[in-house]
Amino acid sequence: MYLTIRKFSHVHSMVEAARRAETGLGQMTKACPGFEGYYVFDCGDGTGGSVTLFQSREEALAAHEMSLKWIQSSLAELIQSEPEVTMGEILVALRP
Repeated sequence: MYLTIRKFSHVHSMVEAARRAETGLGQMTKACPGFEGYYVFDCGDGTGGSVTLFQSREEALAAHEMSLKWIQSSLAELIQSEPEVTMGEILVALRP
């Protein structure tokens, strides 16, 4: 599995960004090949982000490119800067 973490700073409303992400980007990402999961988180103080999980690196990269375009067109007034992005292969996964 492969994961992408996008961290955003200076978000005007994480609640609104999360709502839009759930109904927009989340649904688009869910339809992508290799999709395993999508999470949006709020760190407080105008900082938050998302985590996406895909079966392969190639699938994660394709979804990430689509995500950046959606973020730029749908969240521009809520987010003042580009996200900090971390991507990598999952080496250990523990589940209940």
